[in-house]
Amino acid sequence: MILYDELGGQPGIRKVVEAFYPKVKKDPLLAPLFTNDIATIMDKQEMFLSQFFGGPDLYTAEFGHPRMRARHMPFTIKPEHADAWLSCMRRALDETIESEELKAAVIERLKVSAYFFVNS
Repeated sequence: MILYDELGGQPGIRKVVEAFYPKVKKDPLLAPLFTNDIATIMDKQEMFLSQFFGGPDLYTAEFGHPRMRARHMPFTIKPEHADAWLSCMRRALDETIESEELKAAVIERLKVSAYFFVNS
């Protein structure tokens, strides 16, 4: 299963991103980490998730290799941050995806990254 296609391609990923970030901005643990221009962050997240889920390499084409762990090192990220991030994503998926199987596959794929960024 190519998650990019299952999610509805670029428009489907954009819907998830648009459902996700309002939750992040309201989360007491995550909101302080997202003080920059949220529109830019959302665009980057959409590009990254596109390639992460098997679609076009939009992020790499624009910014080079993702190096996501290195890009997140300036921030203190604890396991509870990863848990909160995944919780926001689960709720965003609940709003945008009907298939429980697809939601579970997306979360499983994202868990690896969420906990990989933990640095404290």
